[in-house]
Amino acid sequence: MELKHVVVTGIGGISPIGNSIDEIFQNLTLGTSGSGPITRFDVSNCKTKFACEVKNFDPTLYLSKPEVRKMDLFEQYAVAAASACLNDSKIDLESINKDRIGVIWGTGIGGLGSYEPEIKDFFTSGTNTPRFSPFTIPKLIPNMAAGLISIKFGLRGISYATSSACASSSHAIIDAYNYIRLGKADMFITGGSEAPINVSAIGGFNAMKALSENNDEMETACRPFDVTRDGFVMAEGGVALLLEEKEHAKKRGAKIYAEIAGSGQTSDAYHLTAPHPEGLGTINVMKFALEDAGIQTSDIDYINVHGTSTPIGDVIELTSIQKLFGDYAYKINISSTKSMTGHMLGAAGAIEAVASIFAIQTGIIPPTINFKQLDPNIDSKLNLTTNEAQNRNVDYVLSNTFGFGGHNSSIIFKKYSE
Repeated sequence: MELKHVVVTGIGGISPIGNSIDEIFQNLTLGTSGSGPITRFDVSNCKTKFACEVKNFDPTLYLSKPEVRKMDLFEQYAVAAASACLNDSKIDLESINKDRIGVIWGTGIGGLGSYEPEIKDFFTSGTNTPRFSPFTIPKLIPNMAAGLISIKFGLRGISYATSSACASSSHAIIDAYNYIRLGKADMFITGGSEAPINVSAIGGFNAMKALSENNDEMETACRPFDVTRDGFVMAEGGVALLLEEKEHAKKRGAKIYAEIAGSGQTSDAYHLTAPHPEGLGTINVMKFALEDAGIQTSDIDYINVHGTSTPIGDVIELTSIQKLFGDYAYKINISSTKSMTGHMLGAAGAIEAVASIFAIQTGIIPPTINFKQLDPNIDSKLNLTTNEAQNRNVDYVLSNTFGFGGHNSSIIFKKYSE
């Protein structure tokens, strides 16, 4: 069976560095930090008092007020991103077969922000009779974002959620890619969303010692590869990609951003939160993606690394790249765009897919910002694209996304050509 080719024909995003693709692209070029003080709740009792919040988001641009009241914020971000993506694609949904359009959507946490006050209200209400909102469960469950997108646009194809911590949206993209390759669908809205800036998520990740607590330098606290990094910076938002079978896209005259060349998925099978110390899963996932794409290590121009700004993770990922790529690793541009966006958890793979496509489209490598002094455990000969964007022709990008539980994913994007 000959596998079909899959291209990206639409992008939509709600993020800490912009609520439109033009704004996101501009801030990736400028190296803009999305980090600042948490405004959603009283942080007096929290060790971490900052995050990468979405700014100036108006859900009523995409949803009616009654719809907004029935949705958790992660669902609002999902529908908003999907709406913007479809608008960007210029597709006329009424002219195509909606049985052949699916939705696969990733989220790591789902509607924790809505569940938290429901539980609090119950335990402080002075009654033993549960009095929850009828929308408590629809706001909470991770699959509902995919369902809401399908419902809003009448998309009757394959529809479900992926939840693999920070690899969730990458797994969603990979699943959509594979279904189209196999001829099971013509198009997918895919990506991910997350809304974890609440007491439970900040407190829980603080307890794990995963978050940066650098409250004195909150704007620059996310500093991958820097010797002073002390954890990741929580972020939120939603990002959608429209994946489409290539001939289907060409037939309708679609704008094509890039092609997906290959993907890989592995498990570390090692630890709840820590990567394998020898990078076994990390090395294999990149190797499998290269094999799936049918290319060599020397074809990769840029690697958008997972690069969370954690002391252990950054070193193991870069060491894994060197083990697989050998001396060619020194010729590749590497950067962590989480230094700008923060860590959007289940939406991380989707926003980093956009950064990868941005590099292909513009020939600009987005920088790793906030960098001052290299961790001595990292090879100084690697080009980590620190602090300022760099220009380079980009034909192939490898994007890595890893999740707690040992879930690893890699996606290879390539420049589209007829």
